Amino acid sequence: MLLAVLTILFVASFIRSAFGFGEALIAVPLLAFAMPVEEAAPIAALVSVTVAIVAIAQDWRHIHFRSAGRLFLATAAGAPLGLWALHALDGHLVKMVLGAVVMAFSLFALMRRPQATLHDDRHAWIFGFGAGVLGGAYGMNGPPLAVYGALRGWSPRHFRATLQGYFLPASLVTMAGYGLTGLWTPGVTRDYLLALPLVLVATLLGRMLNRRLGGPAFVRCLYAGLVLVGALLLLQSRGWLGD
Repeated sequence: MLLAVLTILFVASFIRSAFGFGEALIAVPLLAFAMPVEEAAPIAALVSVTVAIVAIAQDWRHIHFRSAGRLFLATAAGAPLGLWALHALDGHLVKMVLGAVVMAFSLFALMRRPQATLHDDRHAWIFGFGAGVLGGAYGMNGPPLAVYGALRGWSPRHFRATLQGYFLPASLVTMAGYGLTGLWTPGVTRDYLLALPLVLVATLLGRMLNRRLGGPAFVRCLYAGLVLVGALLLLQSRGWLGD
C-alpha cells in the first residue's frame, strides 16, 4: 500500500512540475483507492506546496507576478460560489459537463491553426473566477488556469513558474483550512514526509522536461493533457475513478 502511495505522488509531482498543474486530478482520485479521501486531499495539498516552493526557488524570475496576483484574487472571489455549488448541485452532472467542455475545447485548440491568443491580462478574472469555483467545489483549480496560460502564449518556463506563483498561496490557504478543520493529522504528515524525497526528485525531473519542450510542443502537450483531464472528469462523473 505504501509503495502505491509513493508511486502515485511521484507521478503526480512529476506532472505538476513539468506542466504546472494536474497533480490533484491524478493524485486524489488514485490515492482514494489506498486511503480515505479525507487523508488523500491534505497529502496532495502538502505536495502541491512543496512543488510550488521548489519551482519558485528555481525560476522565480520567470513568474508573471501581475498575472498570478490577478488570477489568485479572482479565485478567492469565485471560491464561495464553488462551495455553494458543492452542496447545491449534482456533483456527477457538473463533472460530466466540465469534462466534456474541457475535452471539446482542448481538441478544438489542438486542431486549430493558428492558435488563439490573449495579448494582456484583461480577461484573467474570468479564468481565475472559474478556477475559484472549481477549486471551491472540487479542488480542481487547474484546467481554467492552464487554458489561460496557453491562450496567453507563455513559454514553458514562464507557464510553469507563473502557475506555481499562483498555486503556492492557494495551497497554503487550503492547508490552513485543513488544519482548522482537523484534517491535517499526524498520519498525513507522516505519509508526506515519507514521500518527500521522491517528490523532490520528481520535481527536479519535471523541470528538466519542462526546459526541453519548445513552445509549440509544450502547447500541444498541454492541450493533450487537458484532453486527459477531461477524460478523467468523465470517468469520475460515472463513478469509475473515485468520487
